Amino acid sequence: MENQNGYLKPVTLKNILKFAIPTIAMTVFMSFYTMVDGLFVSNLIGTNALSAINLTAPMIQLVTAISTMLAAGGSAVIMKKMGEQKKEEANEDFTFLILVNIIVGIVMCGIGYMAMDQIFAGMNLTADVEDYCISYLSHYLLFTVPILLMNNFTLYMIASEKASLSLICSVAGGILNMVLDYVFIAGFHMGISGAAIATGMGYSVTAVVGFLVFGQKKNLLHFKWPVFRFKVLINAATNGCSEMATALVTGIITMMFNWTMLKYVGEDGVAAVTIIMYVLMFASSLYTGYSYGVAPMISFYYGEQNHEKLKKLVHISLKVIGVISIVMAAASFIFTRPMVSVFARPDNPVFNLAVTGNRICTIALLFIGYNIFASGMFTALSNGIISAVLAFSRSFVFMLITMIVLPLILGVNGIWLATPAAEVMALGLSAFMFLKYRNRYKFL
Repeated sequence: MENQNGYLKPVTLKNILKFAIPTIAMTVFMSFYTMVDGLFVSNLIGTNALSAINLTAPMIQLVTAISTMLAAGGSAVIMKKMGEQKKEEANEDFTFLILVNIIVGIVMCGIGYMAMDQIFAGMNLTADVEDYCISYLSHYLLFTVPILLMNNFTLYMIASEKASLSLICSVAGGILNMVLDYVFIAGFHMGISGAAIATGMGYSVTAVVGFLVFGQKKNLLHFKWPVFRFKVLINAATNGCSEMATALVTGIITMMFNWTMLKYVGEDGVAAVTIIMYVLMFASSLYTGYSYGVAPMISFYYGEQNHEKLKKLVHISLKVIGVISIVMAAASFIFTRPMVSVFARPDNPVFNLAVTGNRICTIALLFIGYNIFASGMFTALSNGIISAVLAFSRSFVFMLITMIVLPLILGVNGIWLATPAAEVMALGLSAFMFLKYRNRYKFL
């Protein structure tokens, strides 16, 4: 029972933060993986190469979407079984789901290689940017399986009360990524392919450590001879479908942003979108990290039907997210110009585009946290359908509406305003679901 002491302690802000702070730090640092690529690529290669990284993002999201689904959904299913004291069964399911992810990684890697030439050929890009896209993605795909395992082991380390180890892995991987970015791009002159390899090797750190950690039977979660339970796979897929939907539609919406920007501004606009997405990704990582940290607690309390602890956990979480939202929105607005200048010089046309766009998009930071937490909470409660509705509506339906309507009315500023408008609409839906299901789960 030693490993479960954290779940048995009273629900206080201090004890919640013991779970959440390591995962917040971890997700923030993980967000640097992509940002560091952008930093080195934009400064050492150019903004055309930076545009290429954003243009490959939808394909990367599609490749990792299924793994994200199984990781988030599987964690909820397994920790619920732990709360029900079904430890052996939980570990059998854990091992089974890891094997499924390895198979999925191999398949998705093959699909990615077969499809990428046709995808980029249909975008009407300049030859320079298209070459950058193919070079980056082809080297990134080499690390598909380690990246999928990293996604899974990260969440399972958190669930096993090893969030600090997960943080250490993320920091080590991030540092390795930064060092290799410089070595490969500036030292070996490998160009954008060097950035992709550096990122892949950084992700691989968590994958390697995960095998070592979960191979030890003394851990709360550990490898055991797997048992194929079709129902477990279905439950994991159902519970995590919101996370998969988010990954999928994030790729689609990124593609829409790119196409719209290419139409209104050109490839400079794509580079500006890339910079703003880095800022939003950094801020969102705080909310995602907090949600990841408390999700196993929600699943555990739900499994043991401890409504008192569940209610207190949700109440405190809403207050924490409110504070983070205000601080991040203020910081993003105040430090817009210094942040943008890291990626583009003031004399570059990308600079002014990104500054204007970031100040408008900053409004979204007041609402993103609540929407991320709402979706994550329903996943942890094993209600993947509601979680999927929230995630899909927020990331696709509302974004699709605002991306189509607002640019027609406001031009380029409408593109920037699309994200805040979609988040406000999503917040209304999240509030409705909270009120509708408060009696069923007794979290309010």
